[in-house]
Amino acid sequence: MDDDGPAELVMLAAVARRHYLQNQSKVQIAEELGISRFKVARMLEAARERGLVRIEIVRQGSLDVDLSARLQERFGLAHAVVVDTADADPGGVRHQLGRAAAELLSEVVVEGDVLGLPWSRNVHAVVSALTTLPRVDVVQLTGAIALPDLDSSAVDIVRRAARVSGGKAFVFYAPFVLDSKSSADALRRQPAVVDGLARASAVSKAVVGIGAWRPGESTIHDLLDAAEQRDLTARGVIGELAGIFFDASGKPLRPKVAARLITMDPDDLTRVPEVIAVVSGPSKSTAVRAALDGGLVHGLVVDATLADVLLAG
Repeated sequence: MDDDGPAELVMLAAVARRHYLQNQSKVQIAEELGISRFKVARMLEAARERGLVRIEIVRQGSLDVDLSARLQERFGLAHAVVVDTADADPGGVRHQLGRAAAELLSEVVVEGDVLGLPWSRNVHAVVSALTTLPRVDVVQLTGAIALPDLDSSAVDIVRRAARVSGGKAFVFYAPFVLDSKSSADALRRQPAVVDGLARASAVSKAVVGIGAWRPGESTIHDLLDAAEQRDLTARGVIGELAGIFFDASGKPLRPKVAARLITMDPDDLTRVPEVIAVVSGPSKSTAVRAALDGGLVHGLVVDATLADVLLAG
């Protein structure tokens, strides 16, 4: 089959049509054409090599299934969803990712799971898009941050998810970032906060955002003063997830400033069987890759630009 004469090409095409379009097995084709099934297999391979057959995974709406499958395989993820976002506006991108992540949660969360949710803009977008969930309890993983452009707290996020699922909501009232360790320590002694954070150890699935350690890429980063930001950079912080700092290898860190945050313990995070991160933008690729390398996250819902950078790295 080295010489691609017209008869040979037509034969290759005929075999390919029978197999790929008419769903005939190699044995059926061999019997009908009077050749061996091994020759049929070689002809199908030749048809692909010569470009007579192109196998294409077709995008489904905004879901890039091919890119999703490649991302899942590359990083050994439990789930990967890549959204081809048509909107360049960050709010529009967040809305599209939130809707895709909500659909994923509705599919993969099962009755008996315990769903953990921290405060995050992206997590807010996910929960806002939820329309159905199996009956599960929902646990608050962090305190709340009040932002002028977002009328939602960690308590609101957890309660809405619990209303959708019909399960119990376990919440506590506390800021995410306090002005001093002593203030945070006092809050952590409150029974409601003690009980709420203790329930993080029961979480079986969590949805989180990932912040890169630079201005505008992490809410926690932007709430600290310049000296603290520089100190954490010097200590190797490359990103944060639910207020848990990590380095370039994905190892959780416990810098001094962490004592001012009301959030789950890093050990509880590493024990969650499935953490799904919802992230957008190529500027966060280094932080996302570190979180993947460190096993901090097991699933991704990302935009196509971020997926491309992760796969190229």
